[in-house]
Amino acid sequence: MNSKTDEVPGQTRITIHGVAAAAGVSKSTVSRILDERLPRSDSETARRVRKVAEELGYVRDVSAASLRRGNTMTIGVIVPRLTDTVMAMLYEALAKACSRSGRFAIVATTDDKPKADRLAAESLLKRGVDGLILSTAREDDDFPDELAKRGIPYVLALRTDGHSLSSVGDDRLGGYLAARHLLDLGHRRIGVIAGPSYASSSRGRVEGFRHALEEAGLKADPSYIVPSTFGIESGAVAVETLMHLSPRPTAIFAVNDNTAIGALSGLTKLGLSVPQDISIVGYNDIPIVSHLPTPLTTLRVPFEQIASNALDLLAGDNSPADERIRISAPTLIPRKSTAPIR
Repeated sequence: MNSKTDEVPGQTRITIHGVAAAAGVSKSTVSRILDERLPRSDSETARRVRKVAEELGYVRDVSAASLRRGNTMTIGVIVPRLTDTVMAMLYEALAKACSRSGRFAIVATTDDKPKADRLAAESLLKRGVDGLILSTAREDDDFPDELAKRGIPYVLALRTDGHSLSSVGDDRLGGYLAARHLLDLGHRRIGVIAGPSYASSSRGRVEGFRHALEEAGLKADPSYIVPSTFGIESGAVAVETLMHLSPRPTAIFAVNDNTAIGALSGLTKLGLSVPQDISIVGYNDIPIVSHLPTPLTTLRVPFEQIASNALDLLAGDNSPADERIRISAPTLIPRKSTAPIR
């Protein structure tokens, strides 16, 4: 077959013109059929074009297509750290969602420090990203507003400031479901490892927990709600505080799985068994928690749905007020770390 190629030193590159000539169709037809962003056609022509492209070794020139559209088809993702499994899962979900639409995600980390957010954003913007997805929003930080004033497209993920375009889990519902599960098992003294107050995800989960208690005619004791970071060590420290209360809790809700894992470790050091002596619920359903010696009851967060919604919001224009924050529901996953009160 004869095909038109671009000559590049050291290699011959098959172009869309070559595929069109070999398949006997127009360049625009080939472009439409091979564009991953469009619905896949299964017509005879489409099958022939894809077969010819494969035989010729055609690789779509994303950079050239991006230059024609005036963008780079890259999305910048800012997370606190990738050693946090939750953030790694979010980034992987975003990367997969980008890939499905012909885009590419690049990541920067900040160690959850506000000043580092700005440095990370500038670094990504200098690399020509088309927009930013941030999982680092804090109650006390106006960085999203600064991005808006500069006209930089951005979406918040997992955390929200309450008014920016955001894709988050239903944290209030998750906290409610965790508390309701423990209440249904007969627990009434329930401790909370509450996470950091600057994160909307932490606050929402605690609010949902409080609502479930109030609905059951109970009042949350402030001494049973212990602040923490999202780290494992912080969970171990928090559980020691809870276990020194009198009377001590019969169950614990940790607002993320890392702190729940830390709590499990701390309880073991104190000589307490889960769930015989105390029940515990985590949040996020990171992969390891189902493989622990005592598999963890937790709330499963739909990371892929959150990622897909974030990209939709980033690509959309002028979203209605009631669609600026998209909320995805978590699912309670009961395992062996919770049991009826003894």
